[in-house]
Amino acid sequence: MADAKVLEAQKWVNSTYGDVPGYSRCAEDGQTGWSTMYSLTMGLQHELGISPLVAAFGPTTLSRLTAYGDIGPGHTNENMVNLVQHALFCKGYWGGSGNGQYSTATLNAVISLTTDMGLTGHGGTVTPKVFKALLTMDAYIVLAGGSEKVRAIQQWLNRNYLDRSTFFIGPCDGHYSRDVQKALMKAIQYTVGIPEDQANGNFGPATRAGLKANTLSKGATGTLVRLFSAACVFNEPVPAGDTQYTSSFKGTYDSDLALFVKAFQRFSMLEDHGGADYPTWAQLLVSTGDPERRVDACDTRFTITDSRARALAAEGYKYVGRYIYDPPGSTLDKEIQPGELDNIFGNQLRVFPIYQDNARQLSDFTYDTGHQHALEAHNRAVGYGFNRGTVIYFAVDYDATDPEITSNIIPYFQGVAGGLARNGKRYVHGVYGSRNVCARITDATYARWSFVSGMSWGFSGNLGFPLPANWAFNQIKEFRFPNGSDSFDLDNNAHRPGTDCGQGSVNDPASPSRDFVDYIAELYDLARSYNQGDPDQLVMEYVRHKSYGDLTWTALIGTLDRDFVTYVEENGAPWKVEFVDSATGQDIGMEHLMATCNGHYLYPQPVDTGRVNHGDVAGWGGDLITFYAEWQRDRASYSSGYQYCVERLAKSNISSTFGYSDLIEDADGYLISNRVRAGTDIATAVRHHYETGGNNDRFSDYRRRRFGTVANTILLARDMLTTDSAVISLGRTTLIQLTAGAGTPVPDMLPSDKLDDFLRGFAEVLHGQAG
Repeated sequence: MADAKVLEAQKWVNSTYGDVPGYSRCAEDGQTGWSTMYSLTMGLQHELGISPLVAAFGPTTLSRLTAYGDIGPGHTNENMVNLVQHALFCKGYWGGSGNGQYSTATLNAVISLTTDMGLTGHGGTVTPKVFKALLTMDAYIVLAGGSEKVRAIQQWLNRNYLDRSTFFIGPCDGHYSRDVQKALMKAIQYTVGIPEDQANGNFGPATRAGLKANTLSKGATGTLVRLFSAACVFNEPVPAGDTQYTSSFKGTYDSDLALFVKAFQRFSMLEDHGGADYPTWAQLLVSTGDPERRVDACDTRFTITDSRARALAAEGYKYVGRYIYDPPGSTLDKEIQPGELDNIFGNQLRVFPIYQDNARQLSDFTYDTGHQHALEAHNRAVGYGFNRGTVIYFAVDYDATDPEITSNIIPYFQGVAGGLARNGKRYVHGVYGSRNVCARITDATYARWSFVSGMSWGFSGNLGFPLPANWAFNQIKEFRFPNGSDSFDLDNNAHRPGTDCGQGSVNDPASPSRDFVDYIAELYDLARSYNQGDPDQLVMEYVRHKSYGDLTWTALIGTLDRDFVTYVEENGAPWKVEFVDSATGQDIGMEHLMATCNGHYLYPQPVDTGRVNHGDVAGWGGDLITFYAEWQRDRASYSSGYQYCVERLAKSNISSTFGYSDLIEDADGYLISNRVRAGTDIATAVRHHYETGGNNDRFSDYRRRRFGTVANTILLARDMLTTDSAVISLGRTTLIQLTAGAGTPVPDMLPSDKLDDFLRGFAEVLHGQAG
């Protein structure tokens, strides 16, 4: 939507400087953007006597502006005042009428702006550094998805280091970014004693030496503790199993900070002592972390001969990444060679396959290219005998910016996912790239694991981004591996246990879901030999009997047979927690899956397709209720329910009560229950779903069978959140309060347009999965 004041600014700057040689006109569309800021910058340069004009606020502009002086009340150069006022318009601050007079409105707008920047006692004048910040696209209020905690650090940095010659005002939008990372690094450099004119925000030798000399531990206080805690905040949340750890900005190294640091160290594969030693500082500040630390994974383009495999194993390596494809005309000869896998497996090493076809420029990434690459990768992997469920890492060996990820990299990986699906999802896609590439591709296409190109520390996608939650390998150092006269280039990779462990063999006919399939068959046999009640129902009840406590499921879908629980445990089939889905590689919770199945089995779909029942609450409905509560908890950062759904619903890389695995469990529970209700026993239904491809089209089947159209999905979601059914209503209120706290508004209390926005987001995300 066009903004009248922005349009006024665009028309003024074009009409005032349009005839100046070298000036670039901005579009007159009422939309704030860099072209408008560049035009205003060139107008400023003309007023300062700079020629030629350039679309950048560089050192020359700053030095001329510093010599010119501050701009404030009584300033006589009307064009300079107009430049300030129109830049304020573009920032969203009412700065007067644009008549060249530094009015009270202009003064108040500048005070408001500088206060938002974190500056105090500024007096309402525009200093050179404030003017420089005015002519950027930085925001100084929290933007959607940002946090006040991060903004407080941004403001503190601006306030405390503005007088340093090499420090400039940064954004205060609540988001960790490259600019914020550089600001934090400079602050650290000032604090450890690096001369001001040498503080450049890079993680160089002097910075490393300064941090090695400044180990912190519990009880420490001061500025360096505050900067360390800021780095911790920027790297949160840290996923640790089912728990997410967060930190806070503080000047004392207390027990809470030590607890976070231990979780961060475990997540990053460092020694978890809870102190701020050099490896921890490095891991917080740069994508390689400490590149000299010992690791047990590697990758290389060179053939792993038996001699090399023995040498790698002797050095403690367990995992090696190798390429399954070499483009025609390549001279690198990097593809796995005949007999090479035998060398790897014979020396107790495991292999993780990498697919790369150029992937070094933006034009290499399109949907069609990704689709074709997936088909090629599938055929190559089958040729090598890689087992079903193997993760193949598709490479982005390119520093893709955020807009480029949107325009090219995501479509490429959508093509990859489509190509693998076309071949029955035998293999699962992973992503190799910068931290930002890995995180965004995981978010958009559900890449199972990330192989982070941390060694490319200068990539923009590695600056201002934490390690992705699903990182499995992090490439940190390239070196020459010594092997007598047969040395070869090797990349060291940190590996996170519990993620992708590669493959230790090939041509194994079992699928990743086989353990679960066999477990359900074992329980079903026990249920039949128990010879009391419905064996299908007994299996569902047993698997879900510890989930969320018995009371929750008992209230929703009824009691269970305690004697059967005892019978199972006495006959050697202990309760299990999760398994790996053969189609996605995701960890699936058995309890939620079978509770959903149990609910739909006992309470079949209502005849009225726009109404819900207890079966729905056991699955998607209960998840939607708690997700609604999460939105209400986070509403300070997400006023739009639609945006909250788009950014956080059914994601594999965000901790949520309605994550991607939850949606899989909801869909699978529903589909399996339908098959059982139609007469198939639970063991056969589960085997069909996970072993013969029933899970390949789970989302489209789920949408078609339970939800239908987008409009009907909205009706169902509204009914779930507003129905006056006594049991559902009571459960809804309880779940909302448990998730977001007492006093959280229930859906009926929201303005209708706010609830409609949320429901539309849910429906579109659900249907998007099926697409």
